[in-house]
Amino acid sequence: MGMNNNSSEKGFLLLGFSDQPQLERTLFVIILLFYILSILGNAAIILVSCLDPKLHTPMYFFLSNLSCVDICFTTSVAPQLLVTMNKKDKNMSYGGCVAQLYVATGLGSSECILLAVMAYDRYAAVCQPLYYTTVMYPQLCAFLASTAWLSGLITSLIQCSLTVQLPLCGHRRLDHIFCEVPVLIKLACVDTTFNEVELFVASVIFLIVPVSLILVSYGFITKAVLRIKSAAGRHKAFGTCSSHLAVVLIFYGTIIFMYLQPAKSSSKNQGKFVSLFYTIVTPLFNPIIYTLRNKDVKGAMRKLVMGKVFGSERV
Repeated sequence: MGMNNNSSEKGFLLLGFSDQPQLERTLFVIILLFYILSILGNAAIILVSCLDPKLHTPMYFFLSNLSCVDICFTTSVAPQLLVTMNKKDKNMSYGGCVAQLYVATGLGSSECILLAVMAYDRYAAVCQPLYYTTVMYPQLCAFLASTAWLSGLITSLIQCSLTVQLPLCGHRRLDHIFCEVPVLIKLACVDTTFNEVELFVASVIFLIVPVSLILVSYGFITKAVLRIKSAAGRHKAFGTCSSHLAVVLIFYGTIIFMYLQPAKSSSKNQGKFVSLFYTIVTPLFNPIIYTLRNKDVKGAMRKLVMGKVFGSERV
């Protein structure tokens, strides 16, 4: 029956940072602020990408998909975390935990693949500019985006289904910020070697392989940028690429730390803060980088806001 024992009847105790009340109160405000800004920023990117014809390009198509994933991903974690942090009773229903497990795992995996796809798009744009529209034709873009979403769904169904089958023998205390595969594996009271091997294989496919492809892509991009004769052009290209690469490395680095460490590892608080980074912090970085550092998006937003203001004045 797997988890269908005392845990399924009473749910789980999601401890989070309850042993540090002062820190918990501070984190509540920070997480709430980050969540609101993340939703607004990513929703704005989706909106301007759809409404401005100039942004109907492969780059902004993938960026809209990334923003959609980020909104859903952070929403699968943040609201439940905020509710739990704001009440004395840290109980979370079994059904709620399982639902969060499936949704967060699927969306996180989709983002891993989508970031690799975006790196390939940047490689095609920088290294093959004359053939860019031929290489990144609409059908291929739709296929790559669909592959990212579908791969997340498949790995979620496999990983989470294997995880929920593990017997917990009445263990209810989840010393983490949300229901996640490595945490539930640690809670199991049987040999979890098979689950750990499966998790390692999935981590290699969804973390190590995409990171390797991204680094190779940016290696070619760097080589192409160095050929630019204009110093200002090189500086601009390096600024854009370095900021994107920094966010990518933070996202993958924190997840790799969480998923590729030994299952019985005892870095509890480290794991909680690391999880906060890739579920709450990183989803906010993407809209900041692609709006504050991007003239096209800023121009589209300005046009949208001005159009609404003047439109309302005419009425």
